[in-house]
Amino acid sequence: MIVLPFARRHTAGRPVETGASMRLLVVEDNEKLAGLMKKLLSENGFAVDSVETVDDANAALVATEYALVILDLSLPDRDGTLILKSLRQNGHGTPVLVATARADVGQRIQLLNLGADDYLVKPFSLEELLARVRALLRRPKQIAVAVLALGSLVLDTAAMTLTVNGNPVELSRREFTVLAALLGANGKLVSRQKLEQAIYSFDNEVTPNAIEAAVSRLRKKLDIHHANIDIAAMRGLGYILRERERASA
Repeated sequence: MIVLPFARRHTAGRPVETGASMRLLVVEDNEKLAGLMKKLLSENGFAVDSVETVDDANAALVATEYALVILDLSLPDRDGTLILKSLRQNGHGTPVLVATARADVGQRIQLLNLGADDYLVKPFSLEELLARVRALLRRPKQIAVAVLALGSLVLDTAAMTLTVNGNPVELSRREFTVLAALLGANGKLVSRQKLEQAIYSFDNEVTPNAIEAAVSRLRKKLDIHHANIDIAAMRGLGYILRERERASA
């Protein structure tokens, strides 16, 4: 599998507009702080989603395109730097503002080297948070194009299109999200839980056979277009996407 990095080009002198059309993701397990940040940002015209764990953040980032991520590092399930690493390794240029209690200079330099765009050391002023968010969003607009490819299959996550052997394949939103998650895993197992989180917003209930139904439809569409791609089920665990030649080797 190949993952082509985000191609960036600047729009000369044209800043990103802020407002209700800009959706932000707050990754913070301190319920009180997360509530204060969400309230402040919402009052200033942003749409805000809030999650508390690495898994929920990754699911949200698969399902939704965010203008900016505010990232805590000390999360209940794993270190928040895993989210930052995953974004950058997969070519995502989404601005990341790290909100951390790690005050050591060496640690902050490491964060910037990992791809963080800015950081705030806790405790911080909410007014400064808002100013940092606005400053990051005022940077020249970047037009990102991410292409995930495996064999004859090419998925453009920006245009939300799939082609197989150069021919367009129509997918539902759910099918597209599942396929993007499988492709983005680079041949690794994707758990059922991650797929379920990816295809649903946080308020919706997951039906027992939702993933199986989406995978079944994807398999049929890929077979019809001779993709030579297998979506292999690992019983009780999840799914792996791979080329048939490799699967049979």
